[in-house]
Amino acid sequence: MSGPAREGAPGLLARLGLDRPELRAWVLYDVANSAAVTSVLTAILPIYYARVAGAELPPTVATQRFALATTAGLAVVAVLAPILGTLADVAPVKKRLLALFALTGAAATAALFAVGPGDWLLASALLVLLNVGLNGSFVFYDALLPHVAREDELHRVSSAGYAAGYLGGGLLLAAQLAWIARPGLLGLSSGGTPAQATLPTRLAFVSVAIWWIAFTIPLLRRVREPAVRAPEGAAREGTIARLARTVRQLRRHPQAALLLAAFLVYNDGIGTIIRMAAIYGSELGLSRGALIGAILLVQLVGVPCAYLFAGLAGRVGAKPAILAGLAVYTGIAVLGYFTRTAAHFFALAVLVGLVQGGTQALSRSLFASLVPRHLSGEFFGFFAVSEKFAGIFGPAVFALAIAVTGSSRAAVLSVIGFFLAGAALLLGVDVERGRREARAAEALADTAVESSPERLA
Repeated sequence: MSGPAREGAPGLLARLGLDRPELRAWVLYDVANSAAVTSVLTAILPIYYARVAGAELPPTVATQRFALATTAGLAVVAVLAPILGTLADVAPVKKRLLALFALTGAAATAALFAVGPGDWLLASALLVLLNVGLNGSFVFYDALLPHVAREDELHRVSSAGYAAGYLGGGLLLAAQLAWIARPGLLGLSSGGTPAQATLPTRLAFVSVAIWWIAFTIPLLRRVREPAVRAPEGAAREGTIARLARTVRQLRRHPQAALLLAAFLVYNDGIGTIIRMAAIYGSELGLSRGALIGAILLVQLVGVPCAYLFAGLAGRVGAKPAILAGLAVYTGIAVLGYFTRTAAHFFALAVLVGLVQGGTQALSRSLFASLVPRHLSGEFFGFFAVSEKFAGIFGPAVFALAIAVTGSSRAAVLSVIGFFLAGAALLLGVDVERGRREARAAEALADTAVESSPERLA
């Protein structure tokens, strides 16, 4: 019986995109960073910022400063990402830069332990650093995907990352909420001085930092640094010259460029729903418990549904699967307009969990299949810029809709425009042509390396 069991296990792991050590190590970084996204940025820090760090500020001012700090961090990464991406393609530094940014984000998260009542300026500075570290690491993490996974594995492995991230982030958040609600579980007091009262929450920040570092180590140990295939003299180019070359390279791959434009637009809508959901729920009068419960529900539903989308992509293709996800998101926006109760909000959470991870995972893997592997760093640098702008334009349109109509419900409907416009652009992407162009560029780069071995780092 032991023989068949051993034979069956690799088949299951292959279907899950986890059958090789380097794939499992790559996926574990999604577990690492999801704790920061779920626990810190989504569930715990916004509440802690408003009620503790910004306790001396009017609520609207505290919210505004939190939003400004978030935008500042995203803007820094939006500027740095293309530069760092091009650097990673002319020197073998993807893993080292990932480690540097991950360590920066984890250190900023741990330092939140020092934030007490009224320390909104310190909290804001650490939030900027956290976002720079987190989102900066994504440039190199995503760029490693086409190097660790074969083309026929891209969708499964990318989806495995999102599924593992949902599971890991949800488990840690559940544990943190348990000891925050019942400090006695850690032998802590639930009252006393402000420092004692906030200690369980501040320990949650430290636990995220430890989690982040621990689950980053496997990638650093198991994933090989990709070889660099760059034009002669590229490593000596200045920043502007490298960026100009990247733009020229992107123009030579119009299908990847069109997908990038589509992702920029529809991910604006996805990012707006993620960032505005809790605030919208609070405006509806939902309790903190209901809001955090909805976040946990998204994590729970997201684990199997990320794999569901990978399976759907295997049957109908990644592009139709993403379009199906955008159709569901359009329905979410319509239903959000009519949401009145906690039950309605939980129903929306189920729908978001159904499509959020799968849509983003397939976008990442589809883009990876359209770019030459030796240019993955610079191309994913621009992909990262698209993700960051989703944190700027979408909420800005949401705020403008509120200003014009005086209604958050009308603002929810405004998000539909991002999904429709993004879907229209995505329909124009010729996936097979884009893949042929990418593989042809790789073959040409390999030929150049063979004729000039000194260019291979």
